[in-house]
Amino acid sequence: MRKKTIRDIDVAGRRVFVRVDFNVPLDRGRITDDRRIVAALPTLTYLLDRGAALILASHLGRPKGPDPALRMDPIAARLGELLGRPVRKLPDCIGPEVAAVVHAMRPGDVVLLENVRFHPEEEANDPAFARALAALADVYVNDAFGTAHRAHASTAGIAAFLPAVAGLLMERELEVLGKVLDRPTPPLVVILGGKKVGDKIGVIRNLLRSAQTMLIGGGMCYTFLRAAGGRIGSSLCEEDKLGLARDLMDEARRRGAEVLLPVDILAVQRVVADAPVQTVDARAIPDGWIGVDIGPRTVAAFGTPVAGAGTVVWNGPMGVFEIPPFAGGTRAIARAVAESRAESVVGGGDTAAAVEQFGYAEKITHISTGGGASLEFMEGKTLPGVAVLQDV
Repeated sequence: MRKKTIRDIDVAGRRVFVRVDFNVPLDRGRITDDRRIVAALPTLTYLLDRGAALILASHLGRPKGPDPALRMDPIAARLGELLGRPVRKLPDCIGPEVAAVVHAMRPGDVVLLENVRFHPEEEANDPAFARALAALADVYVNDAFGTAHRAHASTAGIAAFLPAVAGLLMERELEVLGKVLDRPTPPLVVILGGKKVGDKIGVIRNLLRSAQTMLIGGGMCYTFLRAAGGRIGSSLCEEDKLGLARDLMDEARRRGAEVLLPVDILAVQRVVADAPVQTVDARAIPDGWIGVDIGPRTVAAFGTPVAGAGTVVWNGPMGVFEIPPFAGGTRAIARAVAESRAESVVGGGDTAAAVEQFGYAEKITHISTGGGASLEFMEGKTLPGVAVLQDV
């Protein structure tokens, strides 16, 4: 899937509409994690260095109409600091006032539109709203891989009215994730965690085509353990997915892939930081006890295939890592992935946050900026925000 990028177009003297993903966490109006803003800098700098004027658009949160707490002002301020130039935040996305400012822009100017989801027409992919956004610019660039699985006006609809290409971050995501799917350096080891099997069904099925080993931890492992005949106490279990879990394990065996489930588990009676913890057999968790992390024998068992991998794909933490006593398994897997010689790809917001929190981000080959988007891409689905971009 080769798409044209900003390297393929002349932007000098042109107004470029860039869809970015600045959906960053805020605490009382203060940005607590600016990684998504930082990730867009190479694209923005490239365009500015070549004489473009930039109109930036993003959503923030999930507003139901205008919401003062989700205005883009703190994002504009932080972006201005990072770029070293003024970034003017406009009062809306469309309308005469916005158009007047935009059409007076000169090369090197940067404006940030107000939260596009303040308009319900954004998520409805309303053609008139998409046309109004497009009227602001000469070229459209999508650099928001994290929203590329959404067919919204600013991620897909606008491309019907402007030449549409990928930004550098989008290009990198498609290149790295595409290689995982089509030509991974063997052996491919897939690590899956998180709460629900249902969220990962498509990924499991698609990656079983080329994976040699699949390691399953996190909340979803208890459904697999139960499906394999284990006793899981009061641990999370998707009762309606037990048959599916058995089918997936059978499919793995048919394909010659090894599925490793935890052999020991950290268990508690209450999921609180000061709860008494015991390490138990993963298939014999006592009644009333809840699995919250993988145990030391599992860490060692999972570490062996990771150490010998050519490619590692990891999506989903191994336990309730947000609570420090239950973070050991996720931390150990992060260390194993970072220390391996494999090409490593981490996807999902929680997993990326864990890798960053434990200090291993710099040793990971690629940390995807897309949670749902990276999952859908690895399922083999066509992402609307990618499909609309011009082919090479």
